[in-house]
Amino acid sequence: MTKKEIETAEQIKKAVSAIKALRPAYKDLLAFYEKLFLAQETTKSHMRLQPIEIPEDPLAIKRKEKFPLIARKDFTIDIKASETLLREICRLAGEANEVLAPAGLKLMDGLDSGTVDAPTLLSKTLSENDVYFDEMAKSLEIDKEVLLFMAHGSIRPSLSLCAEQLATYIDKDTLWEKGYCPVCGSPPAISILRGEGERFLFCSFCNHEWHSQRIYCPFCENKDQKTLHYFFSEEEEYRVDVCDQCRKYIKTIDTRKIKRPVYPFIEQVATLHLDMLAQHQGLQSGHPLWLKT
Repeated sequence: MTKKEIETAEQIKKAVSAIKALRPAYKDLLAFYEKLFLAQETTKSHMRLQPIEIPEDPLAIKRKEKFPLIARKDFTIDIKASETLLREICRLAGEANEVLAPAGLKLMDGLDSGTVDAPTLLSKTLSENDVYFDEMAKSLEIDKEVLLFMAHGSIRPSLSLCAEQLATYIDKDTLWEKGYCPVCGSPPAISILRGEGERFLFCSFCNHEWHSQRIYCPFCENKDQKTLHYFFSEEEEYRVDVCDQCRKYIKTIDTRKIKRPVYPFIEQVATLHLDMLAQHQGLQSGHPLWLKT
């Protein structure tokens, strides 16, 4: 593992340990996600991906028009490493809760028997082929969202590494004024406040982090303060930002109020009670909840 991957792994472990102590109800769920996130970091060290080149002319147009650098389907994935990780995710799921356990066992059986062709599953995940996943979920008798969750989790290291490479094309000193990811155009999964209140968003698909505007809805780009508001969690280190125009929400972690290690995607998992509270109010998440890895 690289120095960065080792540091991230330590960050994950410390963040999980701290949240388990604060919210014991999440103990079992966090145990699963800790293993998952650590497996994803370990997988990165085995990957060798070809850089994605963007010619100067298309790049200039994308920068001018505020287009994402590539489409989701254009990411490069390491099929061999992703299949190995997929099997590990099936194993971890098999040891998890009553929802993931049977799905993990059924998908593993499908991979072993040849009913599921791993390279096809992975490529269909990248291209977001709904018809394929509808049919595969029905064939395996697995909930479609759970199947997508496991499949996407297996290609996440490839996506993350690609995003890191592609980020070299982005001017980091310029505020990204769009709500979608500047790398792949996907919606953000979670928001973080740092420093003097600067806001950063994290992509739900490729993990890319970008500096965003402070007061606006990243889903409909509403900037009217009269229709933008938020409510706090009991701890007040989390808040839920709400847009009255599109009725969508995004969870925000205020790191200025937290004295413990923070790993954004662990925070996303450890605040599912806020998702339930927001949805009880008739609000919608701005991204599919299965994209929480």
